[in-house]
Formats: sequence, structure tokens, C-alpha cells
Amino acid sequence: MTTADSPIATEGDAPDVDAPADDAVVAEAVSEDAPVEDASSEAPADDAPAEDAATTDDAPAEDAATTDDAPAEDAATEDAAAEVVEEEEPAAPRVISPYDRPGRWYVLHTQSGYENKVRSNIVARTSSMNMEERIYEVVIPMEDVVEFKNGKKVVVQKKVFPGYLLCRLRLDDDSWFVVRNTPGVTGFVGAGNKPSPLPRRDVENFLAVKEDGEDTTRKGRARLEFDMGETVRVKEGPFADFQGEIVEINEDQLKVKVLVNIFGRETPVELEFAQVGKV
Repeated sequence: MTTADSPIATEGDAPDVDAPADDAVVAEAVSEDAPVEDASSEAPADDAPAEDAATTDDAPAEDAATTDDAPAEDAATEDAAAEVVEEEEPAAPRVISPYDRPGRWYVLHTQSGYENKVRSNIVARTSSMNMEERIYEVVIPMEDVVEFKNGKKVVVQKKVFPGYLLCRLRLDDDSWFVVRNTPGVTGFVGAGNKPSPLPRRDVENFLAVKEDGEDTTRKGRARLEFDMGETVRVKEGPFADFQGEIVEINEDQLKVKVLVNIFGRETPVELEFAQVGKV
């Protein structure tokens, strides 16, 4: 009887045994609600990327602004460095004018053609009479002159003032006596018996003051062998031994135009410099 009741009792108790199943259902219900809670807990994760994106977006803008400002600052620095370099470049030394040297410049008159000899005599007397501290320098002003000879351009040195010298000295009775009594010197140039010193403009012009890097050769004027209106003789060609008047001079082509009398009629003939000569 007891054995028979056991199964019945077991079956009757089954619902009680299976009661935890209800709890499982509740647990499942709770587990179904869990994702909702988890989603809400994960909401900050969604906000985080937004903050990160904002930070990421702002960062390049700041970097770009910094990058844009950097070249401007570098350019300004380079310009400042260039200005410093330009300021530090040493200025070219200024040429000292002969007018600013000790003493004053005076003009001496000499015998024409003896300028070099007179200059040597003054230098020798200055040394022998111990006048170096009063008589400093004797110069013959020279210039390069373009001349036309035999139909060709040649550059020759000519005296600017034939028969004259420039002398730099500290004028007093002794220095005047040494220079004035040098053989070949006929006197100082000046008003009456008083020597007159040259002004700055004349000194720098006669001695051709030039800055560093400039050509120190004095530029002379072109001195031609012939002048307008001069009568010349044809030396060669079909009009040899004819004479005529120069009516035109072409320096560039080294030619002259001469009026030659042919059969009683003056005819202009163009000739080279080498084909004509002075009468």
C-alpha cells in the first residue's frame, strides 16, 4: 500500500518539485529585461565617440592654425636675418680726394716739352734740401686721348696742360724758394706775384678722382687728324693728287667727304681717312 502510495505521492508533489521552473521563467523575464538595462548602461559609450570626434575635429583645426602661422613667422625671421646680413656688410672704402691730402695744390709754369725733366729736378731738390715735410708731390696731369692715325683708332697719353705742372706743398718762404729756383720753372700761376691754390673741383677734375672699382683712366675726347672745312690732298685712288675741302666727317666709319673739283665742278667724294692727307 505504501509502495502504491509512493508513486501517487510523487506525482502529487511534482508541481512542487517543478516550482523552480516558475523561477526560471522569472529569471528569463529578468534576463530579457537585462539587455535594456545594458543598453542604457552603454549609452555613455555612444556619447564618448561624439566627444572624441569633437576633440578630433578641433585638433586638426588648431594644428592647421599653428601650421599656417609657422611659415609667416619663418618668413619674418628670414627677412630679419637678411636685413641683419645687409646691415653687417662693410661699406666700400671711400677714396680719399687728393684735395684732402696735406698741403695745397699750386700750378707751376714750365718750359713746354720739359715737364718731365722739371718734375725730376723738383723731386731731387726737395730730397737734397730736406724739404719732404713741406713739398709733398709733383704731378703732370695726363689723359688718354683717342686719335685717328692711318685710318685706325689709337689711344695715346697726352698732357692735359702742356707746359704746366701741379705741385702739392705747404707754401712758405723756404718751400717757395726751393720750387721757384728749380731749373725749368718759370713761376707760379696766380694773381700778381702771389701763388693761387687750386679749388677742390679743379684738383679732382685734373687728377681724375675715381671710386673703387671704376676705371681710373681719364676719358679723353676724340681728337681727329682733320677738321671740318680743312683742305686736304687725296693720296691714293682715282682722285690721287686732287685737293678738296672736307665737308663731312664720319668717325664711326672712319671716312670723310671731300669736295673735289672735277672738270670745273665740285663733286663730293667719300674717302677713308687713310686716303687723304694734310696739304
